[in-house]
Amino acid sequence: MCGIVGYIGSRPAAPLLLDALKRLEYRGYDSAGIVTLTDKFNVKKDSGKIAEIDSRLDLADLPGTCGLGHTRWATHGKPSQRNAHPHVDSFGRVAVVHNGIIENYLEIKQELKKRGFTFRSDTDTEVIPNLISFYLSRKLSPEQAVRRALSQLEGSFALGILIRDNPDKLIAARKESPLIVGLGKNEMFIASDIPAILPYTKRVIVMHDEDLAVLFSRALIIRNLKSWRRTVRKPTLVKWTLEMAEKGGYPHFTIKEIYEQPAAIRETLRSSPAEISRLAALLLRSKRFYMVACGTSYHAALVGKYALAKLADYQSEVVISSEFQESCRASAGTTVLAITQSGETADTLKAVRVAKASGAKIACLTNVIGSSITRESDVVCHTHAGPEISVVATKTFAAQVAFLLRLAIETARCKRTITSSQARQLMVELQELPKVVERVLRSTERPVRELAQKLKDVEHIYLISRGIGYPTVLEGALKLKEITYIHSEALPAGELKHGTLALIEPGTAVIALIPPGDARSRMIGNVEEVKARGAWVIGLTDADADVGAHVDWLITLPRTRELFSPLLYITPLQLLAYHTTVLRGQDPDRPRSLAKSVTVE
Repeated sequence: MCGIVGYIGSRPAAPLLLDALKRLEYRGYDSAGIVTLTDKFNVKKDSGKIAEIDSRLDLADLPGTCGLGHTRWATHGKPSQRNAHPHVDSFGRVAVVHNGIIENYLEIKQELKKRGFTFRSDTDTEVIPNLISFYLSRKLSPEQAVRRALSQLEGSFALGILIRDNPDKLIAARKESPLIVGLGKNEMFIASDIPAILPYTKRVIVMHDEDLAVLFSRALIIRNLKSWRRTVRKPTLVKWTLEMAEKGGYPHFTIKEIYEQPAAIRETLRSSPAEISRLAALLLRSKRFYMVACGTSYHAALVGKYALAKLADYQSEVVISSEFQESCRASAGTTVLAITQSGETADTLKAVRVAKASGAKIACLTNVIGSSITRESDVVCHTHAGPEISVVATKTFAAQVAFLLRLAIETARCKRTITSSQARQLMVELQELPKVVERVLRSTERPVRELAQKLKDVEHIYLISRGIGYPTVLEGALKLKEITYIHSEALPAGELKHGTLALIEPGTAVIALIPPGDARSRMIGNVEEVKARGAWVIGLTDADADVGAHVDWLITLPRTRELFSPLLYITPLQLLAYHTTVLRGQDPDRPRSLAKSVTVE
């Protein structure tokens, strides 16, 4: 998730912007840069950490009292100096910093090339200053040029924009990516997040979707991009500490990132269609298809396996990365999809290298552009979850599952197990899920807090489900054991008779995930099995299931397809792990003995 800062006022801009960028480092990034405006744009940028870039380039030594800064988390184009922001158009008229993804940038880029514009980077962002520059050349005002350009963009954006011939104004715009305006004394700021500007002002306005803001040193104008109506918003006085501000006002990064999942799903579903098509084509050419992964990524892969089987009638194998060389054989005709958030997971890299040495084709799904796994892969695919600060993975799972569901839909369409019309309908429903996940977060927060009070002192929790619900309870159990330190065990409900029933005693906590689908009636039978032995049962299901009489505690979720249920049903389990951990007096961001990325075997 990129970081944006902007300043207009009377102070030297570059030192202030550099300080603000350092306050956004917690968001994660791979490159950084600053542009200031005098009679021209003055730009310094590079890949690497801010301190390293500053030592090489002296970022604060740029003239001017108006400027933009940026920390980049790569989405298009590997981390490099030419791909770092800010980006300036071909004719030096417009400078831009951007957070988000422009889905139709390739079509815009080709059209602009025909009109004489040149491009220096591999990014989607570079089309934005060039498109604004094109409309400026048509004699539109800066505001109208920006408005016309943004109306052509498909995707998400938070933007800081400078126009060379208008050094008295800084323009900002937002669509589905966060952006705030800070109001100082005879100076104005923009930022992706409050910590960047907290030392300079505590009066902020949160921009809304489709807002365009024009900042002067002593004035602010906000308009709606579509209606062009002006709007007036009162600033909010921020009372957070700097540490609280880094967490968006949340007490921990874990809960902040749980609440960021709708955005992670939304951005991942905007991944390049070409990535999905290439991977689906590779699957369908393969004689054998493995998914290799660890931990949370392994559970996401299991969801992918169920989805491919149910929707595309496509058989795949999911293997824990560390076990791949022990139990699997790859050869020409084999494809291995490595799933890893960081792209640096040691066991997954080892599995990939073993498969590659045997002649297999390698694909990867990762959240980090330019990571080690991408250099080992024939086909590279990305989630767009933004960086996770908390050790426990939450939005990683959501983003990976969203990508794999989209892959299953595309594979099914190519195999013609569903029609193109059915594929379109499924995609429409899938793209609505971020809103549904937001509803789940709102509706389950309170009952989950109450449930956490009841479970905080238990010694064992068992989680059961069937079908595509099984990998979901595996992930739920992993969250519980990682941060609550309560023994938590997940199993397919049909396996209860094969040992686990012997451990169910009066008062034993059992979480039964009862998703929609054919397995629902069998799940209710399994609930009765554990109830008969005295279990205290928590049921997760939707309003269509009449299970209230069978469970002791019920959490009701919105109706959805069985195929899409993992994205909804994991959320209350994550919340339960978080709130139980806090009630037990432990830090959910720093679980004992665990690291964010496992880079040793």
